[in-house]
Amino acid sequence: MTIPLRSAKPPQGGSGFAIAVVVLLVLVGVSGLLAWGVSSLLAAQFPTLPAWTLLLLVIVALVPGMFVVARAFPWITNWYYLLPAIVVLAAFTVFPIVYTVNFAFTNYSGINSGFPDTSYKTTVALSQDRRTVTFSEVPGDVSSIEQLLGCAQGGGSCRGRPIALYDEEGINPVTYTVQSVQGRAVTLTAPVAAAFVATDATRVNTYGYVALAQFQRIFARASAALWPVFGWTVIFAASTIVINAVAGLVLGILLNNKRLKFRNFYRTLLFLPWAIPTVISIPMWGALLNQQFGIVNKTLGLLGAVPIPWLNDALWIKMAILLVNLWLGFPYMMTATIAALSTIPDELYEAADIDGASRLQQIRSITLPLLRGAFTPILLSGFAFNFNNFGIVYLLTPTPPTIEGRESTASAADILLSWGYRVAFSANGGQDFGLASAIAVIIGILTIGISVINFRAAGVFKEARR
Repeated sequence: MTIPLRSAKPPQGGSGFAIAVVVLLVLVGVSGLLAWGVSSLLAAQFPTLPAWTLLLLVIVALVPGMFVVARAFPWITNWYYLLPAIVVLAAFTVFPIVYTVNFAFTNYSGINSGFPDTSYKTTVALSQDRRTVTFSEVPGDVSSIEQLLGCAQGGGSCRGRPIALYDEEGINPVTYTVQSVQGRAVTLTAPVAAAFVATDATRVNTYGYVALAQFQRIFARASAALWPVFGWTVIFAASTIVINAVAGLVLGILLNNKRLKFRNFYRTLLFLPWAIPTVISIPMWGALLNQQFGIVNKTLGLLGAVPIPWLNDALWIKMAILLVNLWLGFPYMMTATIAALSTIPDELYEAADIDGASRLQQIRSITLPLLRGAFTPILLSGFAFNFNNFGIVYLLTPTPPTIEGRESTASAADILLSWGYRVAFSANGGQDFGLASAIAVIIGILTIGISVINFRAAGVFKEARR
């Protein structure tokens, strides 16, 4: 006996799917907000709660929420199979995007990190009412507690500033809000939790919203970073796809010849560069192209050539990147060519032979026109991939040469993505996460534009309209 599903006129067609997704997204979002609010309240009373408490609270809020939503929309139970996918989508796609866009409008960095500054950590005493924290001394190179908290300039008030308190273990600091400062005594807006034994305190390096300041920084110094890096990114992506496509096309046509002996062996051999993980092959190429000890320069030296600074010169490093990317990318184009050639009927070539057409004429009049439809989306998607091909730049050139007049994070080899990475995570970039997030937003907009062009060229939008 089957139990019929409850159905209260569920929406039909594409609108039904969209409405179901929106309802489930709202369910997940509300559950996440409720869990975040409860976890914040619990953290104030129990500062040592583990980080996974938030995940547990999300599950606790989500399960009863599913029953509430099912009573309000009985037809939604048919769509609950989408819930795991939506949770994963929200956690690993939507949340990182929102998080990145949010940081693009802040001054978040290695200094303004929102975390306690341990360099100013000082012993403190807590009053009996547990609301006043008295520093044993003025810490570090500051002249007052107001200056330590960052509110001495201009006579500003310290009210609302955060302060971090440590217990004896000194592992999990708890942040409280300052109400007033009198000498070395700091009064808090709320008493310290009874279970927390405060022994040390320090300031919190806060960050805030700066509107479009990060984007203004990028475009104000565009000639020193943005435009050169963007230009090389486009040249790199376009040159790579053209060179790899030509090489793959030629090899694919040659290996598609049924009269060629050992062609399967040649295919397997030429496919190997694509099969080897890039984290192994790219550093290997870095060793091969070493100016002093690399086998490439040693071989050229036997022919009388001077050593080429493959990885140390602004121009040659670009040539090296294109060369290595050719070695990595032509097997894919070769395989795509062979697969596309297998769809072309042999009768066309037989008819061309009867008409007396040469092999070159057959390629020009039959092969290339019939390959155009299959290769267009491959070329456009390959361009989009290489536009963000961070791996080859980072693995081949961990310390690329700089160019005079350019920012140190925008070296000769950097594309947009590697430039953003160096701004965020390298020492010379100052761990400027806000600026790097703004760069990521620009990259995202450009990538979306490329994807739209790809979809239009592949006819996706036309099929959707049908």
